[in-house]
Formats: sequence, structure tokens, C-alpha cells
Amino acid sequence: MTQGQNGTNRLRLYVNGSIYSAADPFATAMLVDGGTVAWIGSEEAAKSLHDERMELVDLRGALVTPGFVDSHVHLTETGQGLTSLDLGGVRHRNELLDLVAGLGATLPAGETLFGHSWDETSWSDPTLPTLAELDNAGGGRVLYLARVDVHSALVSSASLERAGSLEGLRGAGEGAVVRLEAHAALRRRLRDFTPAQRRTFQQAALDEAARHGHVALAEMSGPSIAGVQDLRAAVAWNDDAAASPLILPYWGEAVGSAEEARVLLDALGIPVLGLAGDLNIDGSLGSRTALLREDYTDQAGHRGSQYLDAEAAAAHLAACTELGLQGGFHAIGDGALDVVVEALSRTSERLGESAVRRAGHRVEHAEMLSAEHIQEFIRHSVTVSAQPAFDAAWGGPDGMYARRVGERWAAMNPFATLFREGVPLAFGSDAPVTPLRPWASIRACLDHRTEGQGISARAAFIGHTRAGWRAARDVNPLNGQLVPGAPANYAVWEVEELMVQVADDRVASWSTDPRARTPLLPALDGAEPRCLQTVAAGRELYRAEGL
Repeated sequence: MTQGQNGTNRLRLYVNGSIYSAADPFATAMLVDGGTVAWIGSEEAAKSLHDERMELVDLRGALVTPGFVDSHVHLTETGQGLTSLDLGGVRHRNELLDLVAGLGATLPAGETLFGHSWDETSWSDPTLPTLAELDNAGGGRVLYLARVDVHSALVSSASLERAGSLEGLRGAGEGAVVRLEAHAALRRRLRDFTPAQRRTFQQAALDEAARHGHVALAEMSGPSIAGVQDLRAAVAWNDDAAASPLILPYWGEAVGSAEEARVLLDALGIPVLGLAGDLNIDGSLGSRTALLREDYTDQAGHRGSQYLDAEAAAAHLAACTELGLQGGFHAIGDGALDVVVEALSRTSERLGESAVRRAGHRVEHAEMLSAEHIQEFIRHSVTVSAQPAFDAAWGGPDGMYARRVGERWAAMNPFATLFREGVPLAFGSDAPVTPLRPWASIRACLDHRTEGQGISARAAFIGHTRAGWRAARDVNPLNGQLVPGAPANYAVWEVEELMVQVADDRVASWSTDPRARTPLLPALDGAEPRCLQTVAAGRELYRAEGL
């Protein structure tokens, strides 16, 4: 669906508020005509525009901003997480076992018990439950309890039996824990959702996104993640009568040639923006499957796991480049990013640097970037799709990153360096790994756990809005802005205070001088702004009581 399709012809005039617009930082009113922003300006001018054709919306001091774009989500998993057992608050294996036993007693016999978000690095004792303990707590039922990073899981004997043989797959045979290819295979076999179940999960995720001001979500699907049926169901929402955030679809499956890519695209049967996203070079730091140059600090002799080598990654990038299609990978560790850089170099040698730049390839996460990686990304015009909430959750000298990689944590997620060097940077949540909470993500950019790597609220806001559209190679240069002629993708927020916020405390963090001509954003040192309305392509996705 292109922006503007299925929009409304209704004229809507917003008054008595603040409009976040670089075109007019002092604007207090906005006129929307169907799926397009028609005008922004002052209260006095709005009075002269108003007539009986218009729906008049009194903002009562509320703020209107461009709507958020989440550059990395997993729709079905997010919805499933919202409706299954949340283990994020667990601090000991006994608590996990008690929660499993409690929920298991309420479920119908034979129903799989799904849970998510346990993180043993936050437990008082990181010892995981045994297979026998999980069998007992679950009453012999099938369990799938995903770690917070969704790169490993705890399962029961019944789960292993239902999954069938995992023999020969990496990550099998570790008791109650499954990782790597064994985890992917088991997960696929347990996720045998009906179309109705899948739609229910996706609806829950879309509703949650709309409640937090999202107008678009980049769905990162692939054969090892959710399968093509999930992606087709997600894309179908773009043409559904029910208003929902726009789905920006990606498929993460490696190809070896342009012809192989054409065959795959035809087989998918739906348009995708790229063969990119969670096409794994490596796994995650939490599960110790991210590929590192040096050993894990807390597991000597282990450097993580590798899914694709440089030769396969280069063949994939070359195929995508030849078709003018975005390619890209999931790469977290510095070892994985070495593979990406080598693949970029090989593709550039084969097809030319300008062809690689035009394709607009992207890398997801890219947490352990070196100066060399950054320069190669600049050279090849690669976009980094990052998750600020990762740093907030696991950064810092006492966080999970420090336990896994020691002092190397302090060089991770270098947002300020990326912005300063000019690397295109878009932000997302990787939901369900972290919640669909964009203002919390912006706060994480301001409060980066590494000194000197925080960025301003304005830069972070752009990374969550305009940059998301650009990362998806949207053809409309006005998307993600509130200016006349832009698509009507916006959200309305109840705010207590507006200010200019920067990451460096030595610089004044607020300004009331109108000569600064800087659009103001909500103060983020207290409660998050509350979303009052979300509109995508002129269609209302969400409206809170009282607007």
C-alpha cells in the first residue's frame, strides 16, 4: 500500500496545541486533507481557514509530531508475547518454575505453554532449570520459554518429542536449553499457528504499536524466524479494511545469484523491500552466539557462532545489488561485522562501489562496531538499524554486556560516533525483545551508558521517524515530517513540558528563546508522553478518550 491509499477525504483542523515542524517551529495549528498535511501555521490563520466541512480538534495544549517508524519488529512474536507468560520479572529459576506451574494448571490439556523474556544474567543465581524440573513444573506439557533475545529457549521433554529429531543440529543436546539451528528448527515446529491465531497475535501487536504512536513497522521475517505465512499475513494488513500501521516487509533468506533471488521473490508471492533484516551472520550476546574476534570474558575458548561466511554473504549482496534490491544481515559481534565488511568489499570489487551504494544495503544491530567497520559502512552507504533500548537494558559496567565481553562493552552501540561520521542510522525495538516504547528508546539515546555516545533528543527522534522511512527506501522525501504536502502520518501526545534536550549535561538542555527556531520535544526526565491519537495515511489508528 502506498501512502495515501485507503485514506479519508475528511478535512481535519487541529488547533490550540504545538506542531513539531521544522518548517514552522512556532506552529500551533495543522490542517489535514485526507491523507496529506495541507497546512500548518498559527491560531489566527486557522480561524480564517475553518469552515463547516472540517472536523475541528482542540488539542488543549497537546503536541502533534510525525508518527514513529519502528525499523525492526517481529509482528507475530510481539503479539504472542503480549498474550503469553511474561518471565521478564523473574529473578531465580524457582520463580520461573512457579510461574510455569501456575499457568500450566489453568491451560487445557495438550495446549502448548509459551513464555518469554527470561534473562538469567539478572538472576540472583544464573543457574537454569533442568529438563526434569521443567517437566515437573509443566505437568508433562509442551513448553517453549524464549530467552529475552529469542536466540535460545528453555523447553521440556514433551517439546523435544514434538519437535522430532534434532540430531546433528548445532545447539541440541544441552538439556533444557536449545540454541542455534536446533532452536530454529524446534521453534518452527512448535509455532504451528492457525490463520486465526496468527491474526489474533498480529492484531495485538498492531494495536500496541498504534497506542504508542507508530505509523509503520519494518517486519523482519525469514525462514528461520516465522516463515512465509507470517510475512504474507503481516503484509495483508496493508490492504485490510481495518486501519493499522503500515507494514514494511523484509525477508531474510540468503541467495547465491541474481537468478536465485528472482526465483525466491516470485515464490514469496508478495512484494518485499529487501532480502535483508534478520539474515543471520551471528546470534546474540546474551545467548553467547554473537560472533566475536576474541573470547567471551565469561566463557574462555568460546567466540560465538557463525551462520554465513564472507563468501556466502558476498554472493547474497552481489545478487541483491545486481537487482537494485536492499540486502543486509543481522550482525552483532565484531567478528560478524568483519564478515559483513569483507562481503561489501568483495561485492564492490565485482560490481563497483557506486552500484553497492545505490542498492542501499542495511545491517541490523551492529553493536560492536570498530572504526574500520564504520568507514566501510560510509564508503558503501550502508544503513545501521539499531536498538537503543539494548544499551539501556544491558549496557554499563555492571550490565550483561560487561559480563559477556568485559571492557569491550564501552565501545558498543556508538551512536554519537555514527551520527558524527555520517552513517545513516535508524532505530527500532526488535520487539518482542524490547517493548514498542519509542519515547523510552529516545530516552535511552540521551542517557547512553557509555560516556560520549549519547545523542540529542532531536537526533534520536529523527532516527525513530524520518530515518525509518529512508532506511526502507521510501520514495517520498517528505515522509516523517509535518510540512505541507507530506503524508498524514502523525501522532498526538499529552505532554507536561516541551524543551530542547541534548545528551551532554554541560550544555543547556532547554531553551525558551524563540529565536533558536528549534522544534521542541517533550521533556523525558519524567513520565513518558501519553499518546492521544495515531493517524497513518489520514486514517485514524488509535484515539484515546478525552481528545
